[in-house]
Amino acid sequence: MTNWRPDPLQLRRPAYLSLAEQIANAIHDGKLADGDRLPTHRKLAEDLGLSIQTVSRAYDELTRRGMVAGEIGRGSFVQTRTKEPEPPYLPERLGEVIDLSILKPVCEQIHLERMREAFGWLAENLPSSSALSFRPNMVFPRHRAVAAEWLQLCGVDVSPLNINLTNGATSAMTVALMSVAPPGSTVATEAISHHTLVPLCSYLGIHLEGLAIDADGMIPAALDAACRKGPIRAVFLQPSVVNPTATLMSAKRREELAAVAARHDIAIIENDILGPMVEDRPPPMQAFAPDRTLYVTSFTKITVPGLRVGYLVAPDRYVAAVANRHLVSNWMATPAMVEVATRWVSNGTAMELVNWQRRALARRHEIAAEALAGLAYHAHPQSLHVWLPLTCQHTEEGFVAQARLRGVAIAPGASFHTADQGHAPAVRISLGSTSEAELRTGLGIVASLAQGNPEALLLAI
Repeated sequence: MTNWRPDPLQLRRPAYLSLAEQIANAIHDGKLADGDRLPTHRKLAEDLGLSIQTVSRAYDELTRRGMVAGEIGRGSFVQTRTKEPEPPYLPERLGEVIDLSILKPVCEQIHLERMREAFGWLAENLPSSSALSFRPNMVFPRHRAVAAEWLQLCGVDVSPLNINLTNGATSAMTVALMSVAPPGSTVATEAISHHTLVPLCSYLGIHLEGLAIDADGMIPAALDAACRKGPIRAVFLQPSVVNPTATLMSAKRREELAAVAARHDIAIIENDILGPMVEDRPPPMQAFAPDRTLYVTSFTKITVPGLRVGYLVAPDRYVAAVANRHLVSNWMATPAMVEVATRWVSNGTAMELVNWQRRALARRHEIAAEALAGLAYHAHPQSLHVWLPLTCQHTEEGFVAQARLRGVAIAPGASFHTADQGHAPAVRISLGSTSEAELRTGLGIVASLAQGNPEALLLAI
């Protein structure tokens, strides 16, 4: 058992998080090594004057982070070997935490009412094919036609035969990657990109290469150089606001990237899950390169999180591959949910909720502008989040930890890095994940941390 012990004088409220941070820092600094046995819950509670429950919660938090492993009958042990990547958001929301870590739309009673109405309608109108058929082509012809209408609002003009219905954007991303990049191949993406992309490519056996970005997104010269250096099979892009830095890529930049992709004959996977919610946006990448772009959009971030339905548009050259990969990975989208999405597109509910979301986000951005005044953050009027670069006096890990100790959860910028080279510390802050009152409080705490000295006052308890 290790000789290192936490310092009770450095504990702060909430005590379990403060204790977890002390142990985590000791592991990071090498004071605790892989395999070291930690004190029992009871022993540590007695030493620190805490309840056993508080120590147990601290150990549970460290287990969640993959830093501690418990063995029945033996105790708890430090674990420093390679772990599965942590999500940037809290897996579950704790009552005392203002959760600004998870990216979700603003939701109020109207969203629950619309879903209840939809399920009531579905109970009376569910087609037999949606309940009884195993054949996707027998279930979704009408739904694909309606999907084509929605995609027109996204700037995508495509035949229903080129549309696959999926269980949300993550399913569509997985199928798209499987369709264009076999195991062992390389896919390029922005240096700061989707947080699931790194583990997803790892699971699929795909090498992911993060490329340089600027204020307009991926730099075309960086993509061209990567393609000349080695075989790139595809480039994954998030050009319209949903990217971590909330960048809206210009039409000129999209055209330049499409030209590079055409010159090297590589596929483009475009993640555009905000779709028509983003006003005055350029045409999607799909419009500049329709013969090589696999376009992804969905409803979860712009209507209701529970409506896990997405559209994956594939050019003719990839239609068969997409259909096959979707069949083996998902078989087909959940028919009942597709019925709801199709009805909402047809009767205007989907666009009603998009317009509602746009107005709600306008209010959230006003709160952010007031609370973060004086800080150089990045946002867009329709972004669900803000990206806050930190000054050199702050470490990203320390800043996120201090925010948690003060009751606010935010997403570390490192969760979105795809390139090996270092990046300036930053955090992503969700605007839609909680009430306006909690958002104002949480942003105020973040602002005070960003503007103050990173060494917080220690409160003995």
